[in-house]
Amino acid sequence: MCEQHQAGVGRRAVFLTGAAAAVTLGSVSFASAAEGGRTRTRTVRGTLEPGAPDFVYVPVEVPHGVREIKVAYTYDRPQVPAGTAGNALDIGVFDERGTGLGGEGFRGWSGGARTEFFVRADEATPGYVPGPVRAGTWHIALGPYTVAPQGLSYEITVTLTFGEPGRTPRPVHPPERAKGRGRAWYRGDCHLHSWHSDGRRTPGEIAALARAAGLDFVNSSDHNTHSAHAHWAEAAGDDLLVLLGEEVTTRNGHVVALGTDPGTFVDWRYRARDDRFGRFARQIRRAGGLVVPAHPHATCIGCTWKFGFGEADAVEVWNGPWTPDDEVALADWDGMLVASVRDGRAWIPAMGSSDAHRDPDTVGLPQTVVLADDLSRRAIQDGIRAGRCYVAESAAVSLALTASGPRGEHAGIGERLRVADDSPVVVRAEVTGAPGCTVRLVTDQGVLHTSAPLPESGEGAVEWRTTPAYAAYVRAEVRHEATVPPLPGSLAAFTNPVFLGRR
Repeated sequence: MCEQHQAGVGRRAVFLTGAAAAVTLGSVSFASAAEGGRTRTRTVRGTLEPGAPDFVYVPVEVPHGVREIKVAYTYDRPQVPAGTAGNALDIGVFDERGTGLGGEGFRGWSGGARTEFFVRADEATPGYVPGPVRAGTWHIALGPYTVAPQGLSYEITVTLTFGEPGRTPRPVHPPERAKGRGRAWYRGDCHLHSWHSDGRRTPGEIAALARAAGLDFVNSSDHNTHSAHAHWAEAAGDDLLVLLGEEVTTRNGHVVALGTDPGTFVDWRYRARDDRFGRFARQIRRAGGLVVPAHPHATCIGCTWKFGFGEADAVEVWNGPWTPDDEVALADWDGMLVASVRDGRAWIPAMGSSDAHRDPDTVGLPQTVVLADDLSRRAIQDGIRAGRCYVAESAAVSLALTASGPRGEHAGIGERLRVADDSPVVVRAEVTGAPGCTVRLVTDQGVLHTSAPLPESGEGAVEWRTTPAYAAYVRAEVRHEATVPPLPGSLAAFTNPVFLGRR
């Protein structure tokens, strides 16, 4: 049986869910199990026109006695003129609890990574949450990411299987503490994708790569779903702390929820103009997580961060292999440091993560190195929140930065050296694992010292003298040789600042 839907501007009932524009189409109904047969299938076809809303919901009337719901979909990809976006259609599902903002009825999302999925009590496709298929109105959620000038024609096939529901397994989550080394520098990658979103690696495969990269911790951050949370326990161990989170992927930028309570889902169905982000940033923090805008100057559609940084606990300045948008993010972050000094307000620490999805993406390129009291969820978060961290391209690279005053005062990365404005200060940077690189010391005035290239051993130390009146803060960068002078070379590592002075 086939039903036709048409969703075009001017002939649909568009409404606001308290967030981005959405439309709900006519419902798809199924006969009950009593009417014979173990399965029922319905097919829906429709067309979305340019200017379609962010989300289109297809209601599915699910009768009693259903064991499994399975959904498959296709859509056309016509040729488009150069410079014009083609068709891209995401998909997910909400159960009988509804599609309200906040996601009470959320049962899974695969974006554009899969062409079909299923949900039942004992199991679900990666990206989806197992649980009973209860009677009521479910909604297939379509997300027309981009629509070609010719429109987007889609076909959805829904199959219900009747039978005993089965039992939903009790989720087992990774422990919040690993063995660790006491107060030490711990290396981690906080932005990773598994096959629970658009990655191609299992949690176990990611964990093996993390260990090989010399990491101490990782953060699960699949797009718009928390379904991976219950699949990381076996990958964790005394040598690897696994934090749980999500990459909240909106149409106006992405944010990593870092280290939330197990099972926390954060909705993404809003834009900056809807003034809803603050609500979900607070949800992340209530769930024990950090709010980290990701790749804020990325050039992909919907990736550039447009919500401002008032709710950020840290910002992902370096994302994957070093590229021009990372250079822009670094400069923008440095400008925020200057503004924080000028206005006397809190500053936002910088991080870096790989955003690795599949081969050949390198887990741990880059990695955030955190000074923490132990290898635990809270200690790692405390270190990041305080800015006691630097970012390096691999475990081979280490970078230390300290500032010392005339009477033995001392401060490290993320700290403040509280001395008078006219006090002499000695800044020292120490590097290992960076042969041929140069060390730059950057202040609120700009780059004020650049070293000679480091020797083949990759080790070296740089000292520089200043006063708090001359430099409000100092941070270090380790750069590879420039390939397109006068532009600087790519980063091998950089630190958060050491602030100078009493204010």
